[in-house]
Amino acid sequence: MSDQFDAIVIGAGPAGEVATSRLSDQGLTTALVERELVGGECAYWACIPSKTLLRPPEAQAEARRAPGLEAPEAHWREIASYRDYMVRNLDDAGAIKGYEDAGVTVIKGQARILGPGAIEVNGQRLDTERIVIATGSDPVIPAIDGLHEGGFWINREATTLTEIPKDAVILGGGPVGIELGQMLRRYGADVTILQATGRLIEREEPRVSELIADALRADGIELRLGQTATAVTTIGNRRTVELDTGEEISAERIIVAAGRRPRARDLGLGELGVELGKRGEIPVDDRCRVADGVWAVGDVTGVSLFTHVGKYQARVACADIAGRPAHADYSAIPRVVFSDPEIAAVGLTAKQAAERGIEAREAGANLMSVARTETYGKGITGELGILADRQRHILVGAWAVGPLASEWIHQAVLAVKAAIPIDVLRDTIAQFPTFTEAYLPALEQLDS
Repeated sequence: MSDQFDAIVIGAGPAGEVATSRLSDQGLTTALVERELVGGECAYWACIPSKTLLRPPEAQAEARRAPGLEAPEAHWREIASYRDYMVRNLDDAGAIKGYEDAGVTVIKGQARILGPGAIEVNGQRLDTERIVIATGSDPVIPAIDGLHEGGFWINREATTLTEIPKDAVILGGGPVGIELGQMLRRYGADVTILQATGRLIEREEPRVSELIADALRADGIELRLGQTATAVTTIGNRRTVELDTGEEISAERIIVAAGRRPRARDLGLGELGVELGKRGEIPVDDRCRVADGVWAVGDVTGVSLFTHVGKYQARVACADIAGRPAHADYSAIPRVVFSDPEIAAVGLTAKQAAERGIEAREAGANLMSVARTETYGKGITGELGILADRQRHILVGAWAVGPLASEWIHQAVLAVKAAIPIDVLRDTIAQFPTFTEAYLPALEQLDS
């Protein structure tokens, strides 16, 4: 194996894979270093398996809401088998071969930076002019007495499970906790979600929290909001979570969904004079540069821990490496929870706008105001909210809760990104009947 490369990418998750492919396409001899599976967390243990497992019970619920249909029967073995297919049976041999056929050198092992232009993997020194760090993130595990001794799941165990547990307590009411909780409940488990703060998905508007809480309760999920786990005791295959209220919850499984933190320690960044940020992230500039000849992309930067942001940053970094103008803009990042109903948002919340001194106005629309809702099924509810800058007459934020919200939020994404005037948005014709039509009644409220 050569020990000299034009570029070395550390980490083969989505961000690292985009970087690797683009650098290789630019004609650079490229090495890809990965300590686990080529494809990363998203492909094997997060986005892909979770969405695959969420879809069958979502289809069942859609059938129940469609007039004249009966809910289809779910066959867990077939569902799990398809999940295994989607995660390549946790085998990255095909992915490695694809890279090697394209001329990329794939190296399995833990990388450490030795200094400018040099890394070490498996005791071998590799030299390069360009290093791209894409090492991702690790789950945050809360310090709870007895948690480690009793054992717990994180997203990896939850999305690769072979049997549905009888019951589960989920520590965390953010996107991961909501998705895993609804998935397990719809496959038959009794689920309790424990959230230390007073509402779910607290990064979004309070109304979003209310709507998803109602939906989860309707599914039979118990929500313990504003309560904290203080200890865990284990007897046999039962784990009992002690709460700060003095109550106890018993379940077969405890699932930790308390967020993630950048995986940047032990990379040798000190050899480059780089200090990590307060959250353990690698600081980057608007071209994703860390230092001369070093770039970082994805979760490890702490900018926004989404697959699509990491892939975007990889595009920015590779453009910068190629000498093309590239500057990252994070003003219009879509945020989605693939629950039922879906949650989607972009831009600022009202609180964030106020903190930035923006004089903003909120408006909204109920999905019952558009024909698509009742043609889609019975008993469907949902809402759209928008946030407008009074001075600039543009949208600075939006959120949606409803069917396919992950798809039709992108009108707001483009509006925020391009600062499209509200007059232009109001004068835009939406296809009938679609959920996108809900933007018009919301925009027209801004005139009143």
